[in-house]
Amino acid sequence: MKITTAEFIISNSEVSKCPKDPLPEYAFIGRSNVGKSSLINMLTNQKSLAKTSSKPGKTQLINHFKINNNWFLVDLPGYGYAKVSKKSKDVFQKFVTDYFEKREQLVCAFVLIDIRLEAQKIDLEFITYLGVTEVPFCIIFTKADKIGKTRIQSHITAYRKQVLASGWEEMPQHFVTSATEMTGKEELLSFIDNINQEIFKNNLL
Repeated sequence: MKITTAEFIISNSEVSKCPKDPLPEYAFIGRSNVGKSSLINMLTNQKSLAKTSSKPGKTQLINHFKINNNWFLVDLPGYGYAKVSKKSKDVFQKFVTDYFEKREQLVCAFVLIDIRLEAQKIDLEFITYLGVTEVPFCIIFTKADKIGKTRIQSHITAYRKQVLASGWEEMPQHFVTSATEMTGKEELLSFIDNINQEIFKNNLL
């Protein structure tokens, strides 16, 4: 798949106000500072579609981008950033969980993980939440350009052990990416394209 158009549609904090279009949605979420905005910009061939920032927690709303006029890329707030009040965090967590539990157009969630780090408790808890709520998801390892290829494999192997130890029977499907070097772009877009073709062929939405 080649992305030819990427249009910002709406930002909001209520699932009921999300676009009504019966188009497949792919949600991107991860810990703050995981490189989510840079990855989205790389996938869409845009420099500033998603706003990047050196300060964690830049994204604090549900952001819908219509891609090629036939699917939505959804940019969700990063979880785990510290510089918000507890009240704000409670509201923030509520609308994120509302999105995952109520949004019928959601086809797949992509959980972003910084490949340089050991498995973080908050990431493992979040993928467990997605499993319990039966939300289809994949893992995207980001910032692969920051470490060597040998370390990439060893880090993924270590992560797999942690995932299996936390109760999963197998490692979820995963992608290795680098926004800087465009790594993983073709594989990720092909994955989305294959699902979309199946959806449109069988009128699943």
